[in-house]
Amino acid sequence: MPLRTLDSLGDLAARRVVVRCDLNVPLKDGRITDDGRARASVPTLQRLLDAGATVTVVSHLGRPDGAPDPKYSLQPVAERLGELLGREVAFVPGTPADAEPGSGSVTVLENLRFDPRETSKDAGERREFAEALARHGEAFVSDGFGVVHRKQASVYELAQVLPSAAGLLIAAELEVLERLTERPEKPYAVVLGGSKVSDKLGVIDHLLPRVDTLLIGGGMLFTFLAAKGLRTAKSLLEPDQIPTVQEYLRRADELGVTLLVPTDVVVAESFSADAAHETVAADAIESTSFGADGIGLDIGPESAAAFADAIAGSRTVFWNGPMGVFEFPVFAAGTKRVAQALTEVDGLSVVGGGDSAAAVRALGFGDEQFGHISTGGGASLEFLEGERLPGLEVLGREGAE
Repeated sequence: MPLRTLDSLGDLAARRVVVRCDLNVPLKDGRITDDGRARASVPTLQRLLDAGATVTVVSHLGRPDGAPDPKYSLQPVAERLGELLGREVAFVPGTPADAEPGSGSVTVLENLRFDPRETSKDAGERREFAEALARHGEAFVSDGFGVVHRKQASVYELAQVLPSAAGLLIAAELEVLERLTERPEKPYAVVLGGSKVSDKLGVIDHLLPRVDTLLIGGGMLFTFLAAKGLRTAKSLLEPDQIPTVQEYLRRADELGVTLLVPTDVVVAESFSADAAHETVAADAIESTSFGADGIGLDIGPESAAAFADAIAGSRTVFWNGPMGVFEFPVFAAGTKRVAQALTEVDGLSVVGGGDSAAAVRALGFGDEQFGHISTGGGASLEFLEGERLPGLEVLGREGAE
């Protein structure tokens, strides 16, 4: 998909530029626990500053429901951005529409979602908010890939109000995703985890004809086991998706795709970090001492080894969703083994954002150990499902202002 680039904006020296970043970082007690998205915003901001532009950064954080809420303030993120850029970053409190233009080289406005018009379903209200934001610039750079799947004022309408272009992060994300969907180097493996099959149906459907191996972990694995007629105790299960999963199993066989479902599972007495647990065969989940009350919280070591072998034999690997409840160290082994395998891929390894990105960092891996860590989350998944993303379409070369 050809997009307007920064070069299309011409000479940016002394020009004011509004940049839509994705600074939706996780916070705990007012402190950032993972600054990956902030770091991913730096290259575009630095390029603009080096070109002599004055930059106003806009972003959302969390879901404050259209009204100011101190716990969703972008102030700590603005401070971190200043550290990453090595320069002073001004922060403007209050609702973004009422903010006065900043006087420094970089200004961060308060959370866009403090104004209900940012996410309004009414195009007129979104346009009104976009025009208020446009007071801060003479050009607009869209660089928040995590929101390009949404028609929101700062993503869609603002790109129409001002001369606009894609930032470096969006360009990089798009290049990787197009490699995954249009020209993957073979063998190609996709590793899917996370809690729900229903969250990944579109991805499985779109990628199944394109991959050589599909690996299933996380909470969603139990719906696959149930689709094979196995009992899963009190593990997470989506009974309504069993027929769909059975159809995927049939299609994979028909297409010659190797579909790996865990052969062993770590089953716990309860959902807690210190729960008693046992590792059993996937067809014997209810044979533990917990019986029908057991809960599967990770893939077992045999499965983790098999997954690692499949990943090692691939030239392209896309991974989205942890293999277990990695937040509990005793149930993080499967996720860690998969992450380690991705760092050793002789080819392109892509970590698909969201929980997967948080997992690799929490488990001690560095971003540089992977080919690409996406900031996209839901946007990446929708692209891989073959969906049209309005925040990208509005940046298409045709109709450039």
